[in-house]
Amino acid sequence: MEIVEEMEIEEKISTPTSNNFKRFTLKNTIQTNFGDDYVFEIVAKDDWTSIAVSLSTNAVKLYSPQTGQYLGDCRGHSSTINKISFAGPSSPHVLYSCSSDSTIRAWDSRSFQQVACISAGPSEEVFSFSFGGSDGNLIAAGCKSQILLWDWRTMKQTACLEESHMEDVTQVHFVPGHPNKLLSASVDGLMCLFDTSGEINDDDHLLSVFNVGTSIGKVGFCGQANDKLWCLTHIETLSVWDWNESRTEANFADARALASESWTLDQVDYFVDCHYSLEEDQLWVIGGTNAGTFGYFPVKFGSTKTIGSAEAVFQGGHTGIVRSVLPVSNVPRRMNSQGIFGWTGGEDGRMCCWLSDESPNANHSWISTTLVEKSHKIHRKRHSPY
Repeated sequence: MEIVEEMEIEEKISTPTSNNFKRFTLKNTIQTNFGDDYVFEIVAKDDWTSIAVSLSTNAVKLYSPQTGQYLGDCRGHSSTINKISFAGPSSPHVLYSCSSDSTIRAWDSRSFQQVACISAGPSEEVFSFSFGGSDGNLIAAGCKSQILLWDWRTMKQTACLEESHMEDVTQVHFVPGHPNKLLSASVDGLMCLFDTSGEINDDDHLLSVFNVGTSIGKVGFCGQANDKLWCLTHIETLSVWDWNESRTEANFADARALASESWTLDQVDYFVDCHYSLEEDQLWVIGGTNAGTFGYFPVKFGSTKTIGSAEAVFQGGHTGIVRSVLPVSNVPRRMNSQGIFGWTGGEDGRMCCWLSDESPNANHSWISTTLVEKSHKIHRKRHSPY
């Protein structure tokens, strides 16, 4: 049984006075690292009974999001884990992961045992994967300049798209609400949209190509009908596209400068991710500093194209680059019934749970001291495979 110690925060960290953003305070931290290892990604099970965390040890650990209790780990990958994701409601206990060891693996999150594995080939790396297709059993994987597709039921490869990209395919996503449409993004600066119905090939099923012009890190969807597409690049630019009309909605080549101008903290050094709220029809870009502070910056891409002042600021939890932000609430200005905003992970080997300053427990921090040994080395350089 894990022992949790209550500790008073020595000094309340000051933040700029503003009526425009909500301030968040550290509730709980978990030191996950052995030596110099750190957190890549945090994802949640549909019912939030557990969260999975991919680490630079090539393992995935599972924790309780309510208490921070360690539940177990999934081990088997021999190289960097590039993406993890829980299955949907039909298989709620299944956790998927892909790795530079050329495999996509499925795990039972109750027993922590591997239950299935697909190999992309001995010379491949799998950077991303996504489930889709008309029956939800088509799995696409982004690899070295290729997009591979399998039928998950039979574990047989159904297609190899190798003419659309010239470099590593960093992202593949089936479009929400459009299960036969697949979006890919690559280091070559291109995003490609495919129709995956029927016999799939590059010539007949490539619908659109979007030229971003520089290496692409992350993409996602927004808009009431998921008809918009946001794109973050490895040089920290942000663009928004209409994938139906194949046009650019907004291009923020100076995104970091725009975000930095809107607060009085250190400059924004990098972007972690984007977050879209269907409820408010609002897109935020999440920007961070090398010292561990990060904020939610609203993005306007209609007739007015701006990156506004931070509406939520998180400070005092991380001491290095933040790699993953997992909100419990769909809207960063709101909280769930327990006052928890969500969890974050970073290159300091920590996972942090955040409360609003309005919570009655905001003046306390719970530190887990028994999970693993704490490392005293702080990472200052951001890891990137590109």
